[in-house]
Amino acid sequence: MTGADFLQLDPAGVPPGGLAAWLTGALRDAVADGRLAVGARVPASRTLATQLGVSRGVVVEAYQRLTDEGLLSARSGGGTRVSTVPGAVRRLGAATRLPTPELDLSPGVPDLSAFPRAAWAKASREVLAEVGSAELGYGDPRGVPALREALAVWLGRTRGITVSPDEILVVNGVAQGLVLLARWLEERGRTTIGFEEPGSYGGRVHLQRWGMTTVPVPVDGDGLDVAALDAGGVDAVVVTPAHQFPTGVVLSPQRRRELVEWVRAAPDRLVIEDDYDAEHRYDRPPVSAVKVLAPDRVVHLGSVSKTLAPAMRIGWLIAPPGMHEELVETRYWLDLASPALPQITLARMLTSGAFERHLRLVRQRHKARRDALLGALAEHRPAVRVRGVAAGLHVLATLPEGIDDAAVAEAALEAGIAVHPLSRHRQGEGPPGLVIGYAATTPDRLREAVRRLAPLITREPT
Repeated sequence: MTGADFLQLDPAGVPPGGLAAWLTGALRDAVADGRLAVGARVPASRTLATQLGVSRGVVVEAYQRLTDEGLLSARSGGGTRVSTVPGAVRRLGAATRLPTPELDLSPGVPDLSAFPRAAWAKASREVLAEVGSAELGYGDPRGVPALREALAVWLGRTRGITVSPDEILVVNGVAQGLVLLARWLEERGRTTIGFEEPGSYGGRVHLQRWGMTTVPVPVDGDGLDVAALDAGGVDAVVVTPAHQFPTGVVLSPQRRRELVEWVRAAPDRLVIEDDYDAEHRYDRPPVSAVKVLAPDRVVHLGSVSKTLAPAMRIGWLIAPPGMHEELVETRYWLDLASPALPQITLARMLTSGAFERHLRLVRQRHKARRDALLGALAEHRPAVRVRGVAAGLHVLATLPEGIDDAAVAEAALEAGIAVHPLSRHRQGEGPPGLVIGYAATTPDRLREAVRRLAPLITREPT
């Protein structure tokens, strides 16, 4: 007779090939309903395997899946413990809380369980042992020199951008970069800006919050429709050329040339390049930044939000020479400077090769998760067309005409699955679709999400 006192687990009746999935689900449910509290220790894998009468590999695999999801964490000498709770609340305001969905496939989040804790801790210890007292002061509003020097080398090697460290402005992510640029434009009486249609909802509302009117510019299979810029009457535009959000298309060589011609056709025109996830590519060669083609007319924005974690709040802005000093001054009066110690630690990660090793690892993990998502969609909804699969952290699944994608996303949320309706990232009307993130979810959970989501995709509009 098998079974465990621990959670009264009993594998009787579970098919041999499904033991790991069964145990994973049982432990996840126990964490969700409070039987296993945060900080609680789970049995050693060998002990639990013996009690259940299963192979130790079954328990190890279940623990690893939950570790990948961030629910468990293993500490040297401290065993494996519960580290967080699925369905934890997100604070949206003083009195507004929404539950986190069981299966969160929101786009734009990397595999946070893969954060290089050991490498970051090592680099941080080295920095703390070496940093001088002067470096702990308020510092340079442009950013710590060590990070700007490391970024200049990194961006030259990976994005083709030739830049001096003195031309780089370290910011708290792309969002802060957009705020600085919106203020710079508004001070010159320029309150309209072109924005991709469809395009990132988050980027759009940031600009609108700071007084900009975003003019939709269509995106097709070649990327931004540059010819439509003149019709929109704008002299500045935000683009995501390496991997357009949310369609995933790459700005074609011809469109790149047209964009450069457009920006050079008038003295005050400006291109803002959001290079938000260019590092994540799987089945296609890299493309250089648009900044390379017109360095005096393009502002380049990037961050480590998609390579390390959004919580790092480290990004960079490279502006044309005539804008740089004014943006630095604006940044100074906004919040003085970014925290110095994380900047120096990131610099150490970049120069030691640890950052690149981490990037190679997460590319492999993200690719495996993308493949699992694509396989599940092909199995459960083979007629759905999927775009943007060669790179990034999300795909776009287009839906049949007449389906209300917002209603599908709402029904999915009721079923415990979070996805974005394509309409959320539009300012006008357009074909329906779902923007599905995969990087933060394990392959088995992705397959489960698609299994639940598939029946909703063909639901008739109400």
